[in-house]
Amino acid sequence: MTPRIPPVQLFIDGQWRNAGDGRRLRVIDPSTEALIAEVADAGVQDGLDAVAAASRAAPAFARLPARERAEMLRRCFELMIRDKEYLAQLISFENGKSLSDARGEVAYAAEFFRWFSEEAVRLNGQLGTAPGGANRIMVQYQPIGVSVLVTPWNFPAAMATRKIAPALAAGCTCVLKPAAETPLTAFAMAELMAEAGVPDGVVNVVTTSEPGPVIDAMLADPRVRKLSFTGSTQVGRTLLRSAAGQVISCSMELGGNAPFLVFDDADIDAAIEGAMVAKMRNGGEACTAANRFYVQRGIYAGFAARLAERMGAIQVGNGLDPATGCGPLITPKAVNKVSDLVDDAVARGARVLAGGTRPGRGGYFYMPTVLADVPRDARLLGEEIFGPVAPLVVFDTEAEAIALANDTEYGLVAYVYTRDMARGLRVSMQIESGMVALNRGLVSDPAAPFGGVKQSGLGREGAHEGILEFSEAKYIATNW
Repeated sequence: MTPRIPPVQLFIDGQWRNAGDGRRLRVIDPSTEALIAEVADAGVQDGLDAVAAASRAAPAFARLPARERAEMLRRCFELMIRDKEYLAQLISFENGKSLSDARGEVAYAAEFFRWFSEEAVRLNGQLGTAPGGANRIMVQYQPIGVSVLVTPWNFPAAMATRKIAPALAAGCTCVLKPAAETPLTAFAMAELMAEAGVPDGVVNVVTTSEPGPVIDAMLADPRVRKLSFTGSTQVGRTLLRSAAGQVISCSMELGGNAPFLVFDDADIDAAIEGAMVAKMRNGGEACTAANRFYVQRGIYAGFAARLAERMGAIQVGNGLDPATGCGPLITPKAVNKVSDLVDDAVARGARVLAGGTRPGRGGYFYMPTVLADVPRDARLLGEEIFGPVAPLVVFDTEAEAIALANDTEYGLVAYVYTRDMARGLRVSMQIESGMVALNRGLVSDPAAPFGGVKQSGLGREGAHEGILEFSEAKYIATNW
């Protein structure tokens, strides 16, 4: 079951073209370590060509009636649903995630096109009177301008549509720079958007093995007015410094270190199911993945045993195999990082209840792992694991749980399980994160504002807030 490979060239101004210097980058199947394809490897001039194309297309696209932009996005949604199995197989092929996860991603990604097709016609302005009565206050929203969109490899379709859809809904043109590990999904999306009638130059796709120089050059171009980035906090800090030169508006969805709190009064069946979703969605390679499990003492032993049983039963294998529950990690470097973090925790006294090893097979695999009695100085409690590892720590009081949850520089998402809704809401309000899943293992929804606090980012994606990230409020003072 090998999916069709889309065009493997840069997509600039509605045309497929090679990189200016003819370079190519290799795309590897993480399940088998085999070569999938070689794609165009853009240089600085290619990135600037994409910016120029987006700039040329911008005036006409901004003038399009909102309804026309909405209909384009709706057609993109319908085409994604039509091609959902092909896209899922392509994602699984280059990313390694299980087919079930890939199918879920396609459905989630498509919803951003549908949601923002509806938001495009609801970007309403405001009309009021100044409190002193001197003038009327008229506010209209205008597209912010050419936008550079930088997306990661873990959700190659959803992270693209979560940025492209609001940009187009607001009337912006854009350059998408997908991750070098997963460029094929971005090319497939470019094909799909062209079929949906998105005009030439409105969406451009540039793949590169040297993102630093290419992105820096685009951010130094005065025609670029927006940067939307999803990735690590470390890279986000670097891009913020680059964007400062032209005072570019930035949206940053950065790293996470999500706590998963389980209180003694929780529904244990629901908490285990939620833990499996929060930890194992995308094999743990998600910024929203539960990274630290804090379980109250009264249920700690039982929760640990049941979670270990469930994690140990997951079938590990090729992402394209329908029986696979957990595919490979994305690269050998990712496997090494996960292995090092587990080894560090065990060396400090953690007990392995499930997994804890690399399977003896080809591909970039690590077994789903549960660690009990993890000491609080273990590295994996302070770093984003980005793999199928669940470290468990016991706590006694509500105040202790809140303090442990907040003991991190990150603040993207947290999970709380309790039957006491007053406690659940009280704890949720005190946890320092942009999102909280209360008695749920999944928080993401296109209709909800996605984003974090502290070192987890700036701005919000999805919901109405998502389209505002690509809009400028213009105030006109007048009288009549």
